Amino acid sequence: MVKSNIDDKNHAGRLIHMLSHQLKRQSFINEVDCGLTTAQKHVLEYILMESLTRDVYQKDIEENFRIRRSSASGMLQLLEKNGFIQRESVKQDARLKKIIPTKKAEAIRSVIQENINEMETQLREGISDTDFTIGMDVLRQMLYNLSKNENKMESSNIGTKQGY
Repeated sequence: MVKSNIDDKNHAGRLIHMLSHQLKRQSFINEVDCGLTTAQKHVLEYILMESLTRDVYQKDIEENFRIRRSSASGMLQLLEKNGFIQRESVKQDARLKKIIPTKKAEAIRSVIQENINEMETQLREGISDTDFTIGMDVLRQMLYNLSKNENKMESSNIGTKQGY
């Protein structure tokens, strides 16, 4: 057996992956059986929480989840087909469709909000406000670093795909 040179205690990617896995396992989505995939439930959660304070559009889903337009469109079509959202044209631009949660979706909003509050409490347990703020800043910088690298990779691939 080959031993890895990676020190698990100082391997940020591995720790973040483990944390993400724990969050997914303990998330509300395991408690709510509504015939949706995990990804669809996360998108529905996002729509429900964001729509409390602002209008939500497909572009928001694409950017927040870092998914392609076709993936977001397919996911929203399924959420609409299953009766969780409806899409409504915007007066200023008929091409824009505002995403509106239905009563069926809003019925699980309180479960989601309660779960978010419980998760945040568990995550912050034993961590000072100062350390929490520093940790959040570090995580944002890591996300920025990876996003910057992803953007470089995408721009270097422009024109290299078949048919271009």
